[in-house]
This record gives sequence, C-alpha cells and structure tokens, in this order.
Amino acid sequence: MPYCDPDHRNIALVVDDSPESLSMISTALEENGISVVVARNGAAALELAARVLPDVILMDAVMPDLDGFETCRRLKADERLAYAPVIFMTGLTESEHIIKGLMAGGVDYLTKPAVIDELVARITTHILNAKAIQSARQALDTSGRSVVAVNLDGTVLWGSPKAMSMIEPMVVEGVLRTAKHADFEGWLSASLRLPASPARTFMLNDIALSYIGTSPSSEILLKVSGQDGESPYQHLERTFGLTPREAEVLFWLSLGKTNRDIAQILDLSSRTINKHLETIFQKMGVDNRTAAAVSADRAINQMTA
Repeated sequence: MPYCDPDHRNIALVVDDSPESLSMISTALEENGISVVVARNGAAALELAARVLPDVILMDAVMPDLDGFETCRRLKADERLAYAPVIFMTGLTESEHIIKGLMAGGVDYLTKPAVIDELVARITTHILNAKAIQSARQALDTSGRSVVAVNLDGTVLWGSPKAMSMIEPMVVEGVLRTAKHADFEGWLSASLRLPASPARTFMLNDIALSYIGTSPSSEILLKVSGQDGESPYQHLERTFGLTPREAEVLFWLSLGKTNRDIAQILDLSSRTINKHLETIFQKMGVDNRTAAAVSADRAINQMTA
C-alpha cells in the first residue's frame, strides 16, 4: 500500500553519483507511489529541478565538483524550489557535517545505507509539512496579508510569496539590510518590549514594515506594505475605535486564533483576552467572536484592496 495519495503522485529528485544508490532508492520510492527523477551530479540536479519542480529532493552530500551542500544552497535561491524539502543522504555522521547540511537549507539528514521504510516515512512527512507551509503562506497573500518572519538581527526566516518579492531587493545574504541597520535592529527590539505602542512602522526604502507580534517559536512577524505604512492593527483601531491592544487581539481573532493562542502570542493571560474581547464586541456592536472576526477580516481586506 503506497504511503502517498495515489491520485497525486509526488515527485522526488534523487541526486547521487552512485548508480547503485540511485537504482535502489528509485525502485523503493516508485514502489511506494512516488515518481522519481534522478541526477548524477549537482549541476544536473540544478537543471533538472528547475524543469521538474520536485516535491522533495534527496541529496548526496559528497559529490565531485559541486557538492550537495552547495547544490542545496543554489536550489534554495530559486523561489520556485524554496518549499521543496531537501533531505541529505551521506555516510558522514560528524555533527559538523549535519550542521552544514541544515545550514545549507536541508530539513533532514539520513546516513547511508538508507533504511527504506524510514526514508519513505520521512519523505512523506516532509512533503506534507512543506505543502501545509506553502498553502498557509500563499493564503496570507490571498487574504491581503503580506507577512515576513525575522529574528532580532534581521535575518529572514520565512515569508509569504508576495512579502518576499517586495523585500527581495533589500535582502543581502539572508538579512534585511538598511542604511541605518542599527536603527532597524533597535526598532525590532523596541517593538518586542512595547507591543502596545501604536508607532510600530519602520520605513525600509519605500516599503513599510509593521510589527504584528511574535509566533509561539519567537519569530518576529512583520507586515510588509506600501508607502502609506498603516498596519492592520492601526486600521482596526481607526475603523472600530479600539485601543492598540484591543486591535492586536482582534487582528489575531480574525486569523482564526483561539483565546489561548492569542494569549500566548501577546504574552497575556486568557482571562485578560476574554476581558478585551468583551470590550471589543461592545465597540463593534457584535455579540460573538465569529461576527467580530468576519467584520475585522472584511475591514483588513478593504484596506489592502
């Protein structure tokens, strides 16, 4: 019984300079419902991946000329392949090699010889996770929410497709760069300390970055917008007459977050969230969270239309 949906055969690109490894892995994946294309070296992998757009890539780390690490870095530089998980396969087990693979953009590391059942299970998991992430980030764009996640030094962790295209000219070696980079880092730090401040927009050339909040994994979430620089929070404040904190709560409610989720994101208690929601409902003239979420979502969509 195949691991993957038989109505949609996922495509795996297997990159290895060993014909024996290619044959063994290709046969096993095909038997489990996964279509396979193969490449014997890094250059061929780059050319083939650009044409096929595989769902997952199995990469030998040690190859002549272009090794697996550099091949992975070049693959990840192509936004069409950014969501395809790269799983390294190698006999190298030292931690420095594992770290090197992950730093190059890999998501997993398997030692040779591969245990086929484990390999197929991991491939399936990574494909499903990658598709879920891709769908979520594309949904942000569809709903008019261009979002990018960064850390404190401005390193870009992920972003919705539209947001990434807007900031691309300002990303150097994976970091958002500005002529006043120290000011940008200071703004990020201040945004974390003062989440209720209404002045959370930083102009990066002609792009406005507005602080949204932090994710449960401590990623700093920024809204990317045009020159007007009005954040969704500020728009909700103005539209419904809310306080900055109430606007934050309403924004996350419009994204379908539970009270517990919102409390975790904003570092508040669930009881405090409940009190904010009571006031929000009263100001908006609604009597339940569904009506509030729909009204907020409509307001944000009108803002970005």
